[in-house]
Amino acid sequence: MKHFILAAVLLLGFSFQSCNTRKIERIGTEETIDLSGRWNDSDSRMTADAMVEQILNAGWLDNHVRATGERPVVIVGLVYNKSHEHISAETFIKDVERSFINSGRVRLVQAGDKREELRQERASQQDFASVETAKRWGLELGADYMLNGDINSIVDSYKKEKVTYYQVNLELTDLETSEVVWIGDKRIRKYITN
Repeated sequence: MKHFILAAVLLLGFSFQSCNTRKIERIGTEETIDLSGRWNDSDSRMTADAMVEQILNAGWLDNHVRATGERPVVIVGLVYNKSHEHISAETFIKDVERSFINSGRVRLVQAGDKREELRQERASQQDFASVETAKRWGLELGADYMLNGDINSIVDSYKKEKVTYYQVNLELTDLETSEVVWIGDKRIRKYITN
């Protein structure tokens, strides 16, 4: 009898499981879908685009071009996640870098680990590449400005309602003088009901 009941329970479980079929479809990466209400790829992309537009339309850029006759060289430093959730700051940094490059108005140099990896490759070329093709030392572009910032959040909830507020703060600093030449922010509020 126990075997019969166990078999019936298993058969019933399998029949319920087959009713809940999962459907997956490909969607465009530009389409905004917000399932959880948490920070997502759309927030990262839209914030990066908006902030780079703010940066490029501020007076520091015209001042630099007027003074030097050249496009400024920018390095994107760290963006700290100080929010209540896990946010990939690296994804946001890449979105910012992409927006800078696509604008064509500034030059971008590598930062951190990527720069060290390039230097290791250059060092390796000194030993293993032909003299004609080995890349020389001391020709890196020095950055004129560094962009840094943070991602913050505030959550307000009551019963089945929640408002999540995100604020991304960025600042651009002249590397030679340490003068802050631009500060900006982008704010996002999400109202979530269950």
